[in-house]
Amino acid sequence: MAQAQTKKKSGGLGAGLVVLFAIIFCNILFYTVFKSQIDEKGHEKNIIGLFYKGGIIVPFLMAIFITCITFAVERLLTISKAAGTGSLDDFLLKIKTSLTNNDINSAMQECHKQQGAVASVIRSGLHVYSDMEKNTELTGEQKLLTIQKEIEETTSLELPALEKNMWILSTIASVGTLIALLGTVIGMIKAFSALAVDGNPNPDQLASGISEALVNTALGIFTSAIAIIFYNLCTQKIDKLTYSIDEMGYSISQTFAGRKH
Repeated sequence: MAQAQTKKKSGGLGAGLVVLFAIIFCNILFYTVFKSQIDEKGHEKNIIGLFYKGGIIVPFLMAIFITCITFAVERLLTISKAAGTGSLDDFLLKIKTSLTNNDINSAMQECHKQQGAVASVIRSGLHVYSDMEKNTELTGEQKLLTIQKEIEETTSLELPALEKNMWILSTIASVGTLIALLGTVIGMIKAFSALAVDGNPNPDQLASGISEALVNTALGIFTSAIAIIFYNLCTQKIDKLTYSIDEMGYSISQTFAGRKH
């Protein structure tokens, strides 16, 4: 039963450690490599130097971007592992065929080959299916409820691992633009400060302020866009796995209900 199964490892990466490492790494990179791309006159040598002129908010936006990519890759690998080693569609088809032929042992063998969260849930349901076929104490309805309960409990143990850290991607999608907006405001404040100088405004300070504002805006929009894309991609894959589990759970229950016990 699901209660007797060994609890899954929480897995995944620690959000706090990843963010801390990203902030430290990006600040070191920003104030060494990026800063070196500014010449003696304060002009950027290349696009890296242009990013340096984006100001103190840029390394934090870089850290957010690295965090986004890190957890996006981590989620995709976790979801891929949960789907199993082979084609999920082929696996489900084989399970359905085995159920139709009442070949539970063959279905369990396919689960063992496939591995992953989906196969684990199906295998758990098949174990109970096999046990209920041998049970002479429970009624047919009680047996069916036992199978359904086992599948639901196993699913509730597997799904949280798939959805873990998804909140990070969704948070980055919104927070990225807000932090970029802060950098934009700081840049515009510098630009308007240059205009406020008595007499002729300083064109270099004005251009520098506008440049800082636009660099932050561009980085923030790009980071948020990447986070949204990966969040939706991962959500779509998780929904597919959830649907597959529900579909096979229904098939197992219906197959058992269609036989006389």
